[in-house]
Order: sequence, then C-alpha cells, then structure tokens
Amino acid sequence: MLDLIKIRRELHQIPEIGLEEFETHAYLMAQIRELTADKSFVDIKTWQTGIVVKLNGFAPDKTIAWRTDIDGLPIVEDTGLTFASRHEDRMHACGHDMHMTLALGILEAMLESQPKNNLIFLFQPAEENEAGGMLMYEAGVFDGDWKPDEFYGLHVRPDLKVGDIATNTHTLFAGTCEVKINFKGTGGHAAFPHHANDALVAASYFITQVQTIVSRNVDPIEGAVVTFGSLHAGTTNNVIAETAFLHGTIRTLTQEMNALTQKRIRAIAEGVALSFGLAVDIELKQGGYLPVENNPDLAQELMTFFDARDGVNLIDIAPAMTGEDFGYILSKIPGVMFWLGIETPYALHHPKMSPNEAALAFGVKQISAFLKTRVL
Repeated sequence: MLDLIKIRRELHQIPEIGLEEFETHAYLMAQIRELTADKSFVDIKTWQTGIVVKLNGFAPDKTIAWRTDIDGLPIVEDTGLTFASRHEDRMHACGHDMHMTLALGILEAMLESQPKNNLIFLFQPAEENEAGGMLMYEAGVFDGDWKPDEFYGLHVRPDLKVGDIATNTHTLFAGTCEVKINFKGTGGHAAFPHHANDALVAASYFITQVQTIVSRNVDPIEGAVVTFGSLHAGTTNNVIAETAFLHGTIRTLTQEMNALTQKRIRAIAEGVALSFGLAVDIELKQGGYLPVENNPDLAQELMTFFDARDGVNLIDIAPAMTGEDFGYILSKIPGVMFWLGIETPYALHHPKMSPNEAALAFGVKQISAFLKTRVL
C-alpha cells in the first residue's frame, strides 16, 4: 500500500514550473508503472510532461476522468520543513503535491479490480502558467476512446478543515485574464516637460479610470475584479518617463463579463493613449483560464453522495475569484470541481503554506468511494 505522506513529502521537494516538470514526470511515471505493472486493462500515454492513465472497463458504457495538476510556483519556500523544496525559488505553495499524492492514492484504490466503465487519470502540467489542460485537449490527447463523458477534480483549500468538502451546482472559480499594457511616450528632463510626453502621467490616469469598469460597467449582481499589481516607469526623480508598463489581472464569474471587461480595458487604454498623444501596446491573455462552471446535475449527485458519507462535512460554498484552468476542460466536458479542506493558517501561494497531511487518507478514501459509484 502506498505511503501517502512519504510520497507527498518527496513530491514537495521537487516543484517545477509548468512544462518543465521533468523530475516530477519521472517520479510519477515510476509510481504509476509500479502500481499498474500486473494490470492488463491499463493503458498509459504521455504528452510532454503530462501523463494519462486509462483503466479500460470490462463492459464500458461511459468514460469517467479524474484530473490532478503537477506543477509548482516560482516562490521561495519559507516553511522550515525538513522536506522543504530542493529546487531554488520553486515551491508547491498551491498544494499540487497534495493533488498528485491524492491522485496516486485514488489510482491505487481503483486498481483493486477492473471497473465496468472506463476510468481516466490525468496528471496535467502547467496549470499555473500555460493552461496545460487546454494544451492537452487541443493536442488531441482526449480524442477517440480517450474522451471522457464526465471529468472531476479538486483543489485544496487552507481555510477549510480536514473532513470538509465544498462545492456548488454553478460556478466555483472565476475566469481570469492576464493584462499587460505598455504606454510609450517621449522621455526628457524634468525641467522641460513641454519637450517630453510623460508615459507615467498617462499610466496614472489609466489606473484611476480603469476602476470605473467595475463601478460603472459591471452589473453589481455579477461582480468583477480588475487589479493592476505592478507599474514600472522611469529611472530617477528628474527624468520624465518614456515608457510605463502595467501588469494586471481580470477575474469574473462569467465568460461574458470577462469579455466585456477586456473590451473596456482596451478602450480605456487606447483612449488615454490618444488623449496624451502616446502609443500603447495592449496584451490580453486569457487562454484556458475560463470560469470553472460545474455541471448542475453532476454536481448535485456528487454533493448528495458526500453529504451522506460518515466523516464528511459537505459545504455548499459561494464562488471564489481564484482562477483554475480546469475551467477550460469543463467548458468541453461536463464535470465538477470541489474544494478539499487542508486546515492551515497560510493561504494558497503563501511561502509558509503547509497543508495538514491528514487530508490525504481522508481524500483517498472518500473520493475513491465516489468514483466507484461512477464506474460500476
């Protein structure tokens, strides 16, 4: 039987950025090959650093899929753990080491006997940076007999207790869009502003005006977030900035609102540039980070199942403005994502984030029980 805590700690030490998860890929493949060595009903295929494991059913009517992400973050770990990251400036601060360990444990449980229906396990790269789920889907990984009818996945959540499972029958996570804007003017001496064209002033006007999108263009019942967390302009106090670069994010609960917000950001940036006589470059990158929209019927079935399980505290939870590329997969294949409590005071992406490992045994037991009801 797998030592889940040992596996999680080994994975925690080798976080890698998306599409560069080479050591992680090798570790996972070794575990998967050992688990499936004597299972003639299992097929395995890979795509870059991604892995797909298929348990072929003995009389399949449908194909069920479980997804885990495998990448880490460019964060310097500050947990003080004896098994802290060995990779400089890399950390599993989003809990993907927990996700992978849970997937391996669930795979082990589901391999006890050949299922009636097909069951697929997706070990997906690049959730954090390149929407690896979208890349694998568009590359044809799920074509033909590998196309699931239902897709399930989870994300750990620090502010929920071990034993908590939380989801809803509508939108769980927001759709996100990365925004990069570069205003280009004419630099010059601070004493002669009439000979220059100040990109920093234009960027400042943009920052204040862009806040009107949420206050005046977004239906307050729906909501949206527009945040610019980075502004770089100028070199010193007495030189007028030639360029100003802004880096921000959009988060909305519907794709329609995301499109509207993108449109308004572009219009405001172009309008500010025109009014100040500057050039502007605008990059809006949403990619596969669509809203995570649970299928209402499947979500209700999942919630009903967990609500009846001893030891599970099911929570019907409100949407969160966090993003997840599982939204792309759920836009193509019906399914459900849910939160799993890991009971730690530090938030996701925090350098001290350290989950309660008791969630591993709990998660494997409860999730494998649920999946067995889908593949019988």
